[in-house]
Amino acid sequence: MYLVIDIGGTFIKYGVMSESGKLLFRGKEGIQRSGLQELLHDLYSIVDKQNMEQIQGIALSCPGTVDVETGVIYHGGSFPFLHEVNLAKLLADRYHTDVSIENDGKCAAMAELWLGSVKHAKDSVVMVLGSGIGGGIIVDGKLQRGKNLSAGEISYIMSRVDPVTKEAAYFGLESSAVEMVKRIGEMKGLENPADGEAVFEYIKQQDADACDVFDTYCTQIAVQIMNLQYILDPEVFAIGGGISAQPVVLERIQWAIEELKRINPLHKASPHITACTFGNDANLYGALYHFLSSRELLIRG
Repeated sequence: MYLVIDIGGTFIKYGVMSESGKLLFRGKEGIQRSGLQELLHDLYSIVDKQNMEQIQGIALSCPGTVDVETGVIYHGGSFPFLHEVNLAKLLADRYHTDVSIENDGKCAAMAELWLGSVKHAKDSVVMVLGSGIGGGIIVDGKLQRGKNLSAGEISYIMSRVDPVTKEAAYFGLESSAVEMVKRIGEMKGLENPADGEAVFEYIKQQDADACDVFDTYCTQIAVQIMNLQYILDPEVFAIGGGISAQPVVLERIQWAIEELKRINPLHKASPHITACTFGNDANLYGALYHFLSSRELLIRG
């Protein structure tokens, strides 16, 4: 059995998984964002509750650019204090066990590659719609990292650049699912503007204001799917993240793709999109996949 941990923006999710990918137990704890020592305290409290005699290793998923060979995190995403921290070594030294670490978006992609929606595809793109756009690019059945570990960091794609100031708009910032939900929630006067369930009720009821914001969001996603289709020509795009559980998300992205093709007849590409399989547990599955495959322990079906 393996302990799998996903460091997220609001919670630390964790679980115990078998080598075959069965999630035997899951839990989550609140997370402190004030500094490294506070984060370590939260991580250690989770590990300390486990029966480590039964655990063969720890698999971590975290934000930031991750050097999977050394375990060092760069930049840290929403946790800037993780920059140049070797989180894997800190846990390995404390608990005397093998520890792997991988970027959270790439973990989501590897979950789909291992047991999910792109496992039969040779080339695919996984897009995780959240506070930004996470995910990964899979070519010939292998996750791509790139020379600078930046392959698949599609949040940094520039949507446009001001020709005078040279200031850029970024896909990940403009296409934040969190911000889209919050904007609709504020427009509708929700007590909690971040209440995704309430926001999607407005969308499903075809509220004009909500649908206007939502359709703009889906069009932005569709534009970059078309761009990536021409650049990479994958067999399939798998769409994940919390909002992907809502069927209307894929429906409206597909609608936006068809609208782009209708209005811009130069387009000939027809991207195939599908939903990711694992939802909020994706990073746990992907973290384990990375651990097993990097240690050549993977059970292949």
